[in-house]
Amino acid sequence: MTSQATKVKICGLRNLDDALAAAQAGADYLGLVFVYGRRRRVTADEAKTISEGVKNSGGPVPKIVGLFADQLLDEVNALVEYCSLDAAQLCGQEPVEYASKVDSQVIKVVHVPESATAANDAGAGSKAKEYSQAGHMVTLDRLVEGLQGGTGEGFDWNVAASLAKSAQDFLLAGGLTPDNVADAIKTVHPWGVDVSSGVETDGDKDQGKIRDFLCNARAAGK
Repeated sequence: MTSQATKVKICGLRNLDDALAAAQAGADYLGLVFVYGRRRRVTADEAKTISEGVKNSGGPVPKIVGLFADQLLDEVNALVEYCSLDAAQLCGQEPVEYASKVDSQVIKVVHVPESATAANDAGAGSKAKEYSQAGHMVTLDRLVEGLQGGTGEGFDWNVAASLAKSAQDFLLAGGLTPDNVADAIKTVHPWGVDVSSGVETDGDKDQGKIRDFLCNARAAGK
């Protein structure tokens, strides 16, 4: 396990109140979805309001991450600038060459099939290594055909634990909740964890669950 505390990203935020609650609870990253067709998608103006509100709140200021999937590079870079995003999370099939042209830090999602095992990770490890060696952060999330994350479905943590042992830094996503995040951290030892649906009630962010998730993640990382 690394000596530093496990980083926490609260994703799929849609309003300033929830974003401020996540920041106050100690989140390191806040995710805003720009992917077309996703129910958590925010407009450019909504994202700008959240980003500026957090950064001007006088309280903790996590990094603001925009989520994109196979969108035009010019659109991504325009939103990075307009919304003062600190990072762009690429959830589609974006190649390394595309990632290198984004005007911010990049987090590349590597999708892990449900069938993957520690012995056969279905190429997830090599893909994660490719982006890491190019200087990008990586998130491991469950592959669900037709979707790019936010499904609340997990994968075999032994796959991620195997990659962690090879000194790969990544954020672990997929099926995490306040109830299982401590076990996930103790099993996998990821650089960070990423949650969206796991801190929701009836499809909306639940500030109590956000606080519980942060508390349990911090306790597990000690």
